[in-house]
Amino acid sequence: MTRSALALLIATLAVPASAQTIYKCIDANGGTLISNARVDKNCKAIVSGPESTIPAPKARPAGGAANPTPSSFPRVQEDTQKARDGDRRHILEQELAGEQRNLDLARKDLSEQEGLRGPADRLAPYRDRVGQHERNIQAIQKELGNLR
Repeated sequence: MTRSALALLIATLAVPASAQTIYKCIDANGGTLISNARVDKNCKAIVSGPESTIPAPKARPAGGAANPTPSSFPRVQEDTQKARDGDRRHILEQELAGEQRNLDLARKDLSEQEGLRGPADRLAPYRDRVGQHERNIQAIQKELGNLR
């Protein structure tokens, strides 16, 4: 990027929103100056127009959602959605029961390993399994709590 192009970019970004005209001036050494004021008679207007060329953001409807559903978006019947929610709840409950069984087995395995003699670091994988099943149970319970 040339020095003059960089100066143009910086000056364009630094121009206040109230400026209506931007001038490009060439000094005696051939350097380029971009300004919102005419520095001398050799300056040429390069941008002239409204105070802001950026359109104002669209106003959000009061009390409306940040991203409302488009009118063309397919609708699901209420009874169909309730059936889907029921299926989801049933699946999550089955997963919760399976994780609880796996947690019980992991705790039993850890307990058995703690009873044996040997280096303490060999217990880490057993503790990790117990922790993973506990985290899975918490996540499933949170999902169940989020259902309607």
